[in-house]
Amino acid sequence: MISGAALLGACNGTNAPKEDSKTGADTAAVIATAAAHSYGQADGQEVLQYTLRNAAGMEVKILNYGGIVTDIITPDKQGQKANVVLSYDSLSGYQQKGQPYFGALVGRYANRIANAKFKLDGKDYTLAANDHGNTLHGGVKGFDKVVWAATQAGDSSLQLEYTSKDGEEGYPGTMKATVVYTLTPDNALKIHYTATTDKATPVNLTNHSYFNLSGGKDSTILNQELELKASRYTPVNDKLIPTGKLAPVKGTMMDFTTPKKVGKDIAAVKGGYDHNFVLDKAAGSLETVATLYDPASGRFMEMSTTEPGVQFYSGNFLDGTLSNTRGGQKYVQHAGLCLEAQHFPNSPNQPDFPNVILKPGETYQQTTVYKFSTK
Repeated sequence: MISGAALLGACNGTNAPKEDSKTGADTAAVIATAAAHSYGQADGQEVLQYTLRNAAGMEVKILNYGGIVTDIITPDKQGQKANVVLSYDSLSGYQQKGQPYFGALVGRYANRIANAKFKLDGKDYTLAANDHGNTLHGGVKGFDKVVWAATQAGDSSLQLEYTSKDGEEGYPGTMKATVVYTLTPDNALKIHYTATTDKATPVNLTNHSYFNLSGGKDSTILNQELELKASRYTPVNDKLIPTGKLAPVKGTMMDFTTPKKVGKDIAAVKGGYDHNFVLDKAAGSLETVATLYDPASGRFMEMSTTEPGVQFYSGNFLDGTLSNTRGGQKYVQHAGLCLEAQHFPNSPNQPDFPNVILKPGETYQQTTVYKFSTK
């Protein structure tokens, strides 16, 4: 299941960067050891939590289980630091039934594929129908529920690797995925994804963090202001599968082309926001596509991505029943929101959508950046 399982000894420094001198190697090992601590076990392997820090005092904490971002700790306009992503107090929280992908790396295919089926090169493939007859976020055991091989480089970067075998969750091809989390000096979390395969396969990787810029002071994100650089979105049917059309947002409750409170029009959206927005940007270029602002705390987040779409999800299915939450918080409906950089849902069945098929000899690449400041 795991690529380079031997590399999982990050806590004892076995993957520390090699130095010319023994002293340098020992120092690197100490850095790696200090930066990771045990967080439990999954699939008989140790789960570790790594901490990234920068000189400005920002911290990001990440598990090798599911590549989960457990903490993004940033200051408000008063300088008070808090975690701005929804999280749990233990691994059991992340493993509980109905856990809605808090902070996780999602793959092999993020979002939904209709009827849990697609055809590729004349062959039909059947996936796990884990979402009302559709497949969602990679299936029953997607990339969010496996242990990744982790290598930490200093205080600022963590590399994760996972090899998904041919046929895993129904997908063709053995696919190797590498994800690098980097905390930059200017308080940005950069996520760079690459993947290769030995057979043609659909690929759509993303991160599923739930943001609440109040840092827990406000129980919902309804008063936070969102802007999306998207003049179109993909309308969906009653099972949240895109119809194939690209509809204009202008004059509708989907219009976030200027900053708007998340709660302003949400009552007019059946079930709340859970839609793919078509970004107004050049294909493949890294551009700022979204901003989120919490007037009460002053925290401001800018999102940049190379992807053609972003799934804006307003935490509609949260209902206060999740256990092992951080600080015992009740994560009620709309407690957090997701901005998932992605290719469009159901693209393997929609030939007019941007291509998601990775072929042998090609390298999938995706970069998304979440930058934090105050104003």
